[in-house]
Amino acid sequence: MKATQKLLFPDTKPLVERLGRDFFRQLPTRPGVYLMRDACGTILYVGKAKSLRQRLGSYRVANPDRVPKRLLRLLKSVERIELEECEDEAAALAREAELLLELKPRFNRAGVWSAPPKVLGWRRSGEGIELEVFTSAETGWSQHGPLRGGSGVMFACLVRLLWGLAFPEGGLAGMPSGWFHGRLPERVQFSQGGEAITAWIEGLTCGQGSELVLTELPTKLAESYSGWQLTLLSEDLERLVKYFRPQLSAFTKGIPVF
Repeated sequence: MKATQKLLFPDTKPLVERLGRDFFRQLPTRPGVYLMRDACGTILYVGKAKSLRQRLGSYRVANPDRVPKRLLRLLKSVERIELEECEDEAAALAREAELLLELKPRFNRAGVWSAPPKVLGWRRSGEGIELEVFTSAETGWSQHGPLRGGSGVMFACLVRLLWGLAFPEGGLAGMPSGWFHGRLPERVQFSQGGEAITAWIEGLTCGQGSELVLTELPTKLAESYSGWQLTLLSEDLERLVKYFRPQLSAFTKGIPVF
């Protein structure tokens, strides 16, 4: 049996020492953002989490042999952590993006400077349709934008949902490799369903067609999908409505077929 070397000194826990064990025990498991402040109240770092308890719990131990020096400096400087719960991970990602651009914390590297504005574009291609998120306008494409933060999560939800609309007989397992998990090509192409997809996207993004978005699509999907696949598509629809049509988000939970 291989012997393991015991630590001469226990790993440091600067946040536990300052905030107490109860702080970590009482953290919510919901998605959200967290702001780390120093003794003067200056915001040092902004992060997002699918589970605030799990993410912040990862900061409890600061082993100098495993933790980057930059992170060690951050943890030793933090005196207070503020939380802001969000409805879901996509909302947390969008809120994090807003805070990073506004506050530009010195320990954050990514997201603190404005990226070029993005737009969602779509165009018919024979019987099918092409979809892409652009950083600049493209001629010959219908477009909606500029998009707010979280456009990558939004696009992954949109592709899964539209796959269910275009290929109801194949199921989500029939998607090309990686698509289900959001590993998408720069330009997504559907070989069929172009007319129905175009009408649905226009209903979602252009402020019209609430009946099409909230009733007709769920009814169509419920004819071919069931179980976890229908549950997943239900969640994707809720996220998309909140992203593009927040005034309708309260109605998504009342869709009977979901």
